Amino acid sequence: MKAFDDGLRGDAPGGGRYGEAVFPPGQAGEDERIDYGALAYDDVTMARLRALGAGPGWHCLDVGAGTGTVSRRLLAEAGVASVLAVDRDVRFLAERPAPGLDVLEADITAPGAVPGRFRLVHARFVLMHLPERERLIATLAEHVAPGGVLVLSDAVDLTSDRTPGTPYTAAMRAMWQGLRTTIGTDVSWVPSYPRLLREAGLVSVGAEIHVPALLPGSPISRFWADTWERSRAAMLATGLVDSAGVDAAVRYLDSDECAALSAGMLTAWGRRPGEA
Repeated sequence: MKAFDDGLRGDAPGGGRYGEAVFPPGQAGEDERIDYGALAYDDVTMARLRALGAGPGWHCLDVGAGTGTVSRRLLAEAGVASVLAVDRDVRFLAERPAPGLDVLEADITAPGAVPGRFRLVHARFVLMHLPERERLIATLAEHVAPGGVLVLSDAVDLTSDRTPGTPYTAAMRAMWQGLRTTIGTDVSWVPSYPRLLREAGLVSVGAEIHVPALLPGSPISRFWADTWERSRAAMLATGLVDSAGVDAAVRYLDSDECAALSAGMLTAWGRRPGEA
């Protein structure tokens, strides 16, 4: 899984890229940060993929595969025939091989980056960081074989002007603005997924949102604390929070006072018409 990260190309005003300006994979502990997100979201993702039919005989494409948790669970639990796991930096995938798992180092924004068609095409926390998002959804849809499914998951920000002012709220607002400025992350368009999937020629389109509970010591709380630490410079540059505010937000997450909503994960899917 990629937990809010893709290691691919961003469209920030300064041309920043995920994995370079912020969250470089060579930074110590980056795989652990990604895996905290996997612990928070993998069960929900797997339940949806299996409900859509992922199972024996399926050949799958996992885009922005990160440390490969979803790819390996598709093989071990769903019993799919194969998974092609794609990422711009595959060091974490290469460290954790599995039978049936093929690894491709590629930038999906490049023409012809991925060969072939697949019964399942899956991308989680990838497109929110990339430019030309509508074009990329259409490209991913072309990789879906007849009867197959495209499944996309990305973040939705649940903070608003009416959200109570807490250290957590301040940190989240600073994080989203800082990431948008430095690497182009934009979650504002994510609710458009169902429409974009239909426009890409897919049918039986559906969508759902999962919001993990923010509990002291939980994987999602540890993920956000680690993410804020690694994006601290971008957050401070917004002027919305200072370093003491980030520290206060980390303490708030790990306290019984925490009463907030995590960013949600919106998952949308659509099926390519035709016989499998």
